[in-house]
Amino acid sequence: MIRFHEVGLSYTDGVESDGRAGLVLRDISFTVPSGGFRWLLGPSGAGKTSLLRLLTLAVRPSQGEAVVLGQPIHLASRHALALLRRRIGVVFQDFRLLGHLSVFDNVALPLRLDGRPEGQIRADVAEMLRWVGLAERMAALPPTLSGGEQQRVAIARAVINRPALILADEPTGNLDEAQAERLMQLLIEMNRLGTSVIVATHQTGLVERYAAPALRLERGRLVGDG
Repeated sequence: MIRFHEVGLSYTDGVESDGRAGLVLRDISFTVPSGGFRWLLGPSGAGKTSLLRLLTLAVRPSQGEAVVLGQPIHLASRHALALLRRRIGVVFQDFRLLGHLSVFDNVALPLRLDGRPEGQIRADVAEMLRWVGLAERMAALPPTLSGGEQQRVAIARAVINRPALILADEPTGNLDEAQAERLMQLLIEMNRLGTSVIVATHQTGLVERYAAPALRLERGRLVGDG
């Protein structure tokens, strides 16, 4: 499913004082099997966001080999990466909803990109919005929603087309305890059905309640995989 081998990432062509490339991630090696669940942990500045950018195909590695959903992203064409992104559901920390589209149309967007029939889209989106408790807000625009409501829309959009891989960056940060629990149950159910899930979080309570292997980063290096 996912395999990183000695992956490094640099956002510049600069070098460090010792002459090495200025890498924000260095020598990252791990695997996540199909249907695996992983926490992504580490203090602020450890490199979690940079690793998520690699996994979401926003950037390519500066060195090493990175395979996501069986596709070597360090070698893949832009067209191949665009197709691969459709198999990945992403919950961004800043939501990234389209403000001019309704809640319904934001959640429907991945299905429309896949060319699903409109009747199926209406049924699937309505069911998902009921599940996340936003059935009454499907005509609302994102700027009129609270932070927690926007987070739930982002989550619904990420999972609506049953992606092969879900990546979530602090997905419970804007949710109350009941909604956070509901989200975790959704991710666990998706994982049980075969979706691979990686969740970045600072919330140790979640990690303690839902035991799973963890990828731990410190200063751009992987210090724990298990």
